[in-house]
Amino acid sequence: MTRPGIPTEPIGSLPRPAELLAALADHAAGRTDDAGLADARERAVRDTIGRLEELGSPVVTDGEQSKPSFATYPLAGAPNLAPDGVVIPFADGHHRRLPRLAKGPFRYAQRAERYLRAARSHATVPVKQAVIAPSALSLLYPSDGIEGYSREEFRDDLLAEAEADVRGCLDAGAHSVQLDFTEARLSLKLDPSGGLLETFLDLNNRLLDRFTDAERARIGVHTCPGGDQDSTHSLDVDYAELLPRLFRLRAGAFYLQLASEADPERVLSVVAEHLPVSARVFVGVTDPIDPRIETAEQVRDRVLAAARHLPADRLGTCDDCGFAPFSDDVSTSRETAFAKIRARIEGTALAERELGLD
Repeated sequence: MTRPGIPTEPIGSLPRPAELLAALADHAAGRTDDAGLADARERAVRDTIGRLEELGSPVVTDGEQSKPSFATYPLAGAPNLAPDGVVIPFADGHHRRLPRLAKGPFRYAQRAERYLRAARSHATVPVKQAVIAPSALSLLYPSDGIEGYSREEFRDDLLAEAEADVRGCLDAGAHSVQLDFTEARLSLKLDPSGGLLETFLDLNNRLLDRFTDAERARIGVHTCPGGDQDSTHSLDVDYAELLPRLFRLRAGAFYLQLASEADPERVLSVVAEHLPVSARVFVGVTDPIDPRIETAEQVRDRVLAAARHLPADRLGTCDDCGFAPFSDDVSTSRETAFAKIRARIEGTALAERELGLD
C-alpha cells in the first residue's frame, strides 16, 4: 500500500554492528571463513531491517551490510582489475581509490539483486535497492586505453551490465531502485567546464532509456557531495551549477542532499524551477556526517521550507547520504544513525499534519 502524505525513505548504507565489523576483520586475517562472514552479514541485515521497521519506516533498505562499498559491490571477485585506479580526495585529506580495469571485457561479478532478495526475506514493508550508476564505474577505464578493448566497447558492456543490475532488482520486487550518482557534483570540481558531467549524464540517460516509462517511475537518482569518515569531496562546488543539468536525467525521482547545505532556500528555488513535471524530489532532512542528532521539530521545519517551494504531492524526504558508504567507515555510530532516522520519520509526520496531509 502506498503511504499517504509525504513519503520518506532511507538512502542506503548504515553503520555496521560491532559483530559484523569484528567478522570482517577476522575474515581479512584468515580467522573466519566465508560462511562465518556470511552468517554475520545475514544477522546484521536482519537486525537493520527489524530496527527500521520498529521506527515505523514505510520503506526500508538492508543498510548495505553485505556490500564492501556502495560503489564497488559489482567488482568483488572480478579477476581483471588492478588496484591503481582513480583517486577520490576528500576535504579532510583522506582519499578513496577505485580499481582500474586491466583488460576486457567488463562484467559485473556481483549484482544488487542478491542483496535485495536477502533483504526482502526479512522485511514486512517495501524494500528499495541502491545500485551504483554506470557513470561511476566508467571511471574504471584507464585514460590511456586498453589494447584490444576500446572505450566504446567498454561503455557498451558497462551499459548492458548496469541494465541487468537495475532490471534484476525491478523484477525481484524492489519498491524502487536508486542510482547512486555521488560523482555528479565531484565532476564539476574535477572539470569545471562541465564536460565530464555531460559525459556522465549522457551515459546515465542511455541507461534510463532502456526502461519503459512505468519502469523509470520506480527508478530514482541520488546525488550528494560525498559522505565518508565525516568528510565530503565536493561540498564546495555550487549546487546551483549541478541541479539544472541533473534534472535532465529521465528518472522518476531525485534524492537530493539538502540538510548540510549552507543556503537550502536558494537550492530549493533552483529545484522548483528545474524539477521535471513528472518527477518527485526527496529532500535531505538529516545530515549523516553531523554528530548532532536532529530533532523531529527541526526536520518538520525543513520539510515545511521545502513545501513553500514545491507542491506537496511532488515532495518526499530522505537522509542527505548513506551513513557508512564504505564498510570500514566507523565515524558515525549505529545508534546515532537510527536516532537521526527516527527524527526524519517523526519530523516528516509532523510536517504532514501541519500541511493537512495526514
